Amino acid sequence: MLAAYVQYWRINVLTMLEYRANFIMWFAFTIVYHGVALAALYVTMRQFPSMNGWSFREMFFLYALWMCGHELHNVLFFNVVTVPDFVREGRFDRFLVRPLDTLFQVLTVPQQISPDGILLAIATLVAAVAAAHVRVDALLVLFVPLVVIGGALIDLGISLVVATLSFWFVRVDTLRWVVMSLEQDFTRYPISIYTRGVRIVLAFVFPFAFMNYFPATYFLQKAETGLHLNPTVGLLTPAIGAAWFLASYAFWRIGLRYYQGTGS
Repeated sequence: MLAAYVQYWRINVLTMLEYRANFIMWFAFTIVYHGVALAALYVTMRQFPSMNGWSFREMFFLYALWMCGHELHNVLFFNVVTVPDFVREGRFDRFLVRPLDTLFQVLTVPQQISPDGILLAIATLVAAVAAAHVRVDALLVLFVPLVVIGGALIDLGISLVVATLSFWFVRVDTLRWVVMSLEQDFTRYPISIYTRGVRIVLAFVFPFAFMNYFPATYFLQKAETGLHLNPTVGLLTPAIGAAWFLASYAFWRIGLRYYQGTGS
């Protein structure tokens, strides 16, 4: 699988070099997308200089943490969201007759994937650390990459659960849209501004809060007022991510046993 993965990235790089204009346009879109999100956040904070104790600089750091985990997921695992399309079109069956793991095959379907998003995310995080005056020490240098990896695994785990449900329901577009909206809209702000029910959902049902809110609370040395947990729970993100991936992969394996195809 390692050799196949190397060839997969070789194809991605060659494709990116072949279609440079497409890469440049996609990179520009990535900058605009995140730039607009941060600009909207800035405009909001001009009206409300402090949002439940969080300043714009601190929320900039909050966004940058989420951005890193999300963009790492997009670079390595984005193909998972295409599983419902493969199932609906009858193309998923081909993965079942090949010798390699089915999930690995899904993740390595050739796409025009480039690391522009994660590179931009890292640059954004560096700027956010400086802007928010986050203390840079050995713990930050050690744990931030682990938090980013854990965030990417949380993203993967949730996407994999939604993808697996397509084995039974075929079309899961609405659920995928709901989950995507939860992540992209609600993670831009500290969960402490939401109702208790939303806080519980973002922390324990779809644990997007572990991608940025809890780690940011810890690194910014803020009191956790959302669920009144010890701020050190932010260091659990790698473990939460690993647990979500393992649980979702077990669910995926169960789904494979019940998959019967769509008859296409």
